Amino acid sequence: MQSEAIKLEEGPKFYGYFRSSSSYRCRIAFNLKGLDYTFEPVHLKNGAQKEAAFAALNPQQLLPVLVTPEGTVLRQSLAILEWLDERHPEVPLLPQDLDQRAKVRGFAQSIACEIHPLQNLRVLQHLKGPLGADEAAVMDWLHHWIGDGLTACEALLQEEGTDSRFCFGDTPGLADICLVPQVFSAERFGVDISGLHRVREVCNACADLSAFAAAHPAKQPDFEP
Repeated sequence: MQSEAIKLEEGPKFYGYFRSSSSYRCRIAFNLKGLDYTFEPVHLKNGAQKEAAFAALNPQQLLPVLVTPEGTVLRQSLAILEWLDERHPEVPLLPQDLDQRAKVRGFAQSIACEIHPLQNLRVLQHLKGPLGADEAAVMDWLHHWIGDGLTACEALLQEEGTDSRFCFGDTPGLADICLVPQVFSAERFGVDISGLHRVREVCNACADLSAFAAAHPAKQPDFEP
């Protein structure tokens, strides 16, 4: 399932943050494929993403960023994940079947494009700052959008069937890579997902794999309790 760690030529440079869901996705993919990289922490809560050096790498001031061995700067986690999969197709993240590939991409995007942006730090800061939302209102926002989004994910997984170990089959892929960090965020914000049986089943299966366990925020060198 997980290949022995190998070098990516001189190795890419990966800019991330332990608590960033999108960085978490990429860490899982690196681990599944057994790929090495140089980690550059960017402390989001301290505003390091707004400093000139990083803003020059990514004008959006968002994580993650991957600088390839050739010096190409890649942004947005789904683009980075597909780059990794195309450059290193061993341990594929997407199925071979055309229809299944589209379904997996759709599931991944339902998290990366529809749920995660609404819990992003800059959105929460805007709610608290210019919009004047208090802590209770912010938590209501988070519980609504994360809960609603993961409930939809549960329906998609139930539609796919309950016989497979992971989201779309018996090996983990892009869908699982997106689901696990989103569930971590749900738990961090106290969103009740006890009724999402398929979501929890898949995440439990992923937790048994070293590639997912080693990517957990608490295992990262920049982790802060």
